[in-house]
Amino acid sequence: MHVYQEGKRLIIAQGNSQVWIDPWGENSLRVRMSGDPRMDENDWALTEPVPETNSTITFETVDTTDPWYKGEEWAKYHYTGTLTTMVNGKITVKVSPEGWLSFYNQKGELLTEEYWRTRDRLNRYCVPLRITGREMKPVLGTDSFELTARFEAFDDEKIFGMGQYQHRHLDKKGATLELAHRNSQASVPFYVSTRGYGFLWNNPAIGTATFGTNKTEWVAKRTRKLDYFITAGDTPAEIEAQYSAATGRTPMMPEYGLGYWQCKLRYRTQDEVLAVAREHKRRGLPMDVIVIDFFHWTMQGDFKFEPRDWPDPEAMVKELKDMGIETVVSVWPTIDERSENYGYMNEMGYLMATDRCTERSTWMGPTVYYDATHPGAQKFVWERCKANYYDKGIRCFWLDEAEPECSYDFDNYRYWAGPAMQVTNTYPVGYAKGFYEGLKAAGEKDILSLVRCAWAGSQKYAVLTWSGDIHSSFRAMREQLQAGLSMGMAGIPWWTSDIGGFLGGVIDDPAFRELLIRWFQWSCFCPVFRMHGERSPWHEREQEFINNVRQLTSGQDNEVWSFGEEAYEILTKYLFIRERIRPYVRSLMQQAHETGAPVMRPLYYDFPQDATALNVEDCYMFGPDMLVAPIMEAGADTRKVYLPAGCRWTDAYTKQVYEGGQFVTVPAPIGVIPVMIREGKDYPIYE
Repeated sequence: MHVYQEGKRLIIAQGNSQVWIDPWGENSLRVRMSGDPRMDENDWALTEPVPETNSTITFETVDTTDPWYKGEEWAKYHYTGTLTTMVNGKITVKVSPEGWLSFYNQKGELLTEEYWRTRDRLNRYCVPLRITGREMKPVLGTDSFELTARFEAFDDEKIFGMGQYQHRHLDKKGATLELAHRNSQASVPFYVSTRGYGFLWNNPAIGTATFGTNKTEWVAKRTRKLDYFITAGDTPAEIEAQYSAATGRTPMMPEYGLGYWQCKLRYRTQDEVLAVAREHKRRGLPMDVIVIDFFHWTMQGDFKFEPRDWPDPEAMVKELKDMGIETVVSVWPTIDERSENYGYMNEMGYLMATDRCTERSTWMGPTVYYDATHPGAQKFVWERCKANYYDKGIRCFWLDEAEPECSYDFDNYRYWAGPAMQVTNTYPVGYAKGFYEGLKAAGEKDILSLVRCAWAGSQKYAVLTWSGDIHSSFRAMREQLQAGLSMGMAGIPWWTSDIGGFLGGVIDDPAFRELLIRWFQWSCFCPVFRMHGERSPWHEREQEFINNVRQLTSGQDNEVWSFGEEAYEILTKYLFIRERIRPYVRSLMQQAHETGAPVMRPLYYDFPQDATALNVEDCYMFGPDMLVAPIMEAGADTRKVYLPAGCRWTDAYTKQVYEGGQFVTVPAPIGVIPVMIREGKDYPIYE
């Protein structure tokens, strides 16, 4: 092994393998390891230019009297070797004489270190295990490696972030997470540790992350290199700012994104859309966005309106615009073999390829996904959408199926960027990038795309991620709370869910109406306030065809007046609450744009020194001033809430003032979600 300096880079060389350690912005490092003589050049999520820093590298000969070795059992053995240290602001990496990496903060406190259980020169560890901190095993017959990276586990550590997974736990310590996208699952492999660092697994390969009690282990099943980013900070806010500086910050949220979004599965005609919008305005209700869901087209992959049901999109968009309503149109990445675009896209290599058998979906037609990693495919799809949507006045797109939702046989298909096993997690990034760059080139400045999936770096392409086709239940609602908080901590600040859940809600069922009310209240205090759901039972309708292409029917009504008078009175109240707090929401979006701060975040983010707040997973901060406690149980009319120490809190509903640092039980009748206002602030929530 040979350790040497090349410019500001520290290199550990051994045979054909090299480890590169680079300063990567303020208080941050990037660590890469090749399995080949040449390092793979992909930067993946680390695309942004970072500032030059005054990092330093030192080499020193140490022996057992060095302070770094004091107290060790083996110190009685005399030994000398070279200890290499790189310091970049608040983060330090030490390379032991054996090449093992340990990371420290500016106080000399250990943040994390690699997990090695093999022999070093002093026999510090049990020799027979032979477990290394970094391992790249060649996959025979390919140019890929199976990668495993191991780090020590710490009992005092909590893990926040990692994207969107469908389980209850906000703290990911103890979890094994699949590094793969699925419908309702978005793998965004960045986390913030309570030990004072943030960590990005900068690798889009299929794999797993395990935050065990004995070790932390990252696995990429097929890859060309190890690549991670680690950053140190005194607060979670500082860590998020440094991470977002390296991967890109979200733009400023367009003004229409701050208000209420109306959506259902699905408005079948132009007349239905206009009727709902007109009725909203007739009732004097606020609405900023109305969404036209899928199968408004004749054929998947045509990227245009079916003229029979949508005879004059331009006139529709203009009337909606005159009412102050933005039109959003769903785009799917599926291309029907009968589509007018299929032949050209297939010839140009713009479609997803397969290795051993044809990857086709048969739902509503024989389709294949377009290759969103291909720059040419990105440009072509945008150009079709520009001609058929943008040029008719539509400025915002719903990019559905962004995982993509294939069979999940990742070893079968491949993209322009490489085999799916190596790169598939970048699919939603390329999908959003194509539309972001197309809109920007067309002169748009306020850009937003509603996307069903995201990966690290997606945020810079103006993605609003929602949590997919979830069930209509209080259990699912509880799971979405941690999903939204985890997405925020993973660097994706624009997030929403389907109010009431997507699957299984029956609109005249009293139990569902209660769920819908509670979910609607909660969504009023989420980054984006959006109604959606299929709403059972589906409309009775014979199968309908246009030009021999089957058409899709629709679920039941999903407007605020669709669920009875009691629900209507409550839901409309929250439409106006959202309008009253709109200036505050706008300020949170500005902070997200400027600093990378999550809009919704765990109590830990704002109160990292409060040990009790650290363990609270059933409420959250909506920006720095509002503590929100959603009602996530049927029949509940009170709520136990922890109020972080360091300030007093006012119940927005009762106006009662409480000292921080205690649990309180507050009233939560069916029309009320508990919201606690931080001392010194006042917002017009309940009037």
